[in-house]
Amino acid sequence: MRDEVADAAYGLGWAAVRHMPEPVAREIFMLIADRAWQRQGRGVRQLEKNLRRVVGGEPSEDELRELSRRGMRSYFRYWLESFRLPSMSRERILSGMRITGVEQIHKNLDAGRGVVVALPHMGNWDHAGAWIALSGTPFTTVMERLKPESLYDRFVAYRAGLGMEVLPATGGADDVFATLARRLDDGGLVCLVADRDLTRSGIEVGFFGRTASFPAGPAALAVRTGAALLPVTLWYEGDDWGVRVHDEIAVPGGDDDVAVMTQSVADTFQQGIAAHPEDWHMLQRVWVEDL
Repeated sequence: MRDEVADAAYGLGWAAVRHMPEPVAREIFMLIADRAWQRQGRGVRQLEKNLRRVVGGEPSEDELRELSRRGMRSYFRYWLESFRLPSMSRERILSGMRITGVEQIHKNLDAGRGVVVALPHMGNWDHAGAWIALSGTPFTTVMERLKPESLYDRFVAYRAGLGMEVLPATGGADDVFATLARRLDDGGLVCLVADRDLTRSGIEVGFFGRTASFPAGPAALAVRTGAALLPVTLWYEGDDWGVRVHDEIAVPGGDDDVAVMTQSVADTFQQGIAAHPEDWHMLQRVWVEDL
């Protein structure tokens, strides 16, 4: 019954937000963000713990609280835009993107080589996905199952409607890694969020001076298929969206290729997060000492 109520409420909210005037919806979401920040629940406390490590040094409590407030507003902006994205015009989605380095994706795909894009939970990755799909490049991604199942189905349908092939992280009929490898062998594009390991069997990396656990999948797929591994960082630029496609992480050709490449992904993410810490939406545990 609780799942059914949650799904009904979520569906009603999704529909309502999509049809509200944008200024009204934005004001409501910022009020919700501020209220959640003021309550300082478990997610906000973890966000502040994460941000303290990102900024380094000894930030004052006031500085940290102000940064986490901006972080929560950025996080709720992501949800607002995700709800409204299906009704956003094609022109707005395409014109609002401020992206550099995307030619690296097209260059490899045009040559028949698969591409693995590794992203952190930054900015609006759904908008970036919609942008690249509307630009004529379909891709495959993986999504963690949500409860209730009907809520997960809503998300899958929503992302599929934007032009994404969505595979379930668990419980699917096929092996996810094998399916992704086939897409890459066929010269396709795979996009994976890669700054938080959900399997508890990830790769330990140095991340802001401490040990964190990152998923091995992006690097393992690149090693297995010969695809190009391209890390991407994202942020907000006023009312628009900023994205940088970083240089390819090449296979070093040693005994621990996956670990070395995953560390390079972490180093690149660290650079992007340090530049835009308020746009890193990490309210969960990442560092090993927290797990």
